[in-house]
Amino acid sequence: MELSHSQAVIRLQDIKNELERLGQKDDLTSEDEQNFDELTREFGEVDSHRRQLERTAALERVRSATATTERRPAATSVRLAGGTGYGSDGYDADPILNPDSVEDKRFRNPWDLGEVRTFGRSKEAVGQEMRARALCAIEKMSGANDRVRSAATDILERWDDGDSTIAKLCLATSSPEYLRAWSKMAKNHGHLISQEERQALERAMSLTDSAGGYLVPFQLDPTIIITANGSLNEIRRVARSVVATGDVWNGVSAGSVSWSFAGEATETSDNAPTFAGPSIQVHKAQGFVPISIEALQDEANVTTEVARLLAFGRDELEATKFISGTGTGEPTGIVTALTGTAAELTQGTNTLPLTAVYGLDDALPARYRMNASWLGHRKIYNVVRQFDSNGGAGLWVQLRDDVPPQLIGRATYEAEAMTSTVTTGSRNLIYGDFNNYVVADRIGMTVELIPHLVGANRRPTGQRGWYAYYRVGADSVNDSAFRMNKVG
Repeated sequence: MELSHSQAVIRLQDIKNELERLGQKDDLTSEDEQNFDELTREFGEVDSHRRQLERTAALERVRSATATTERRPAATSVRLAGGTGYGSDGYDADPILNPDSVEDKRFRNPWDLGEVRTFGRSKEAVGQEMRARALCAIEKMSGANDRVRSAATDILERWDDGDSTIAKLCLATSSPEYLRAWSKMAKNHGHLISQEERQALERAMSLTDSAGGYLVPFQLDPTIIITANGSLNEIRRVARSVVATGDVWNGVSAGSVSWSFAGEATETSDNAPTFAGPSIQVHKAQGFVPISIEALQDEANVTTEVARLLAFGRDELEATKFISGTGTGEPTGIVTALTGTAAELTQGTNTLPLTAVYGLDDALPARYRMNASWLGHRKIYNVVRQFDSNGGAGLWVQLRDDVPPQLIGRATYEAEAMTSTVTTGSRNLIYGDFNNYVVADRIGMTVELIPHLVGANRRPTGQRGWYAYYRVGADSVNDSAFRMNKVG
């Protein structure tokens, strides 16, 4: 037991308060009975530890008083509650002035949730401590570089909700014990997992409703890696990313407030905006990574390699679905969302004229134009480059340049999943404020190891595989913020 004397005293008081609360109930449930017995047992252990600390401190005072020469107290000396550096509230004492405080211990091992007090504390206070521990864990977690730590910190600070869902996930899946256990499971070395590592796996499994499989360690989660290293699909880079902690992400949008002038001492008019509640369903995506037994044995760092492959495969899938996804069992792509809406402009006949580019800019409302961007296939951008070969008003860029960073003063982004043709009916260029296209990520990817792959005759092929799945959704939450060109 590592509690200091002041911590032990406070813990005893917490146990006493909870026992009194349970004792006042007329009818205890089986869970209450079990909790009462456990608290009674813990009270005896903590009280015995307190008395031992007091005996140790008393013995040190005797030794100090009888010493023939002046010397410093032994390293095992313990200061009692009320002594220098300890007060009645020493449990959360300043970690600089009181290095034996729980605050300091938390930063030595943020994953030890046994130190978290719940009795007598509000849900918000416990949640704040969980988030503080998670931020500390991000700084200490192994297998991560500075970009990954920065991305993980940003996700935690921006999207962790009142229940500390992301903080709990981070603490459960970023610890050294969990990373070691997950690596052993990825290599089919489950028989080598220690008791401590198995407990870390069980704690993480309690946070997911998945049947089987193990959550990818927080520092290797593709969501974190993609955020840290940048996405291969540029629509994710320009879209608004949010984190969903449930099956559906629910947002809030409001129309423009209707302002008006009013005379002195007159009743105000109803200028309230019209509120809407856009929602995005998150869908299950899955992937499979096969690997030969020889490669698995020879690979020096299978854990990192698997995480890289999972992140790359996820990015490739999303690059297509965020453009043309149907919205049924998968994200709604931006082209799908805008098809058939007022955002669609029919321009040109089997061609993409210069006037079509200006037409999109003219049609987009000014409030969206300030943050607008272009999205199209590289071949479409090359069509735009050929509008003017004589250096006139329609010249976009000289041939020595790559796809230029701006078109009519707004950023350009490539999407290989966009159509590359200018035939009748093709939707080949989108212009708008992509903050209104929302990608909702569910943090936490689950991986299951398939120990043997079999061939057509149901015999092993000498390969193993990782079956991975995660959840993500996407959709336009405001079609008015976009204009899409359709060839007539």
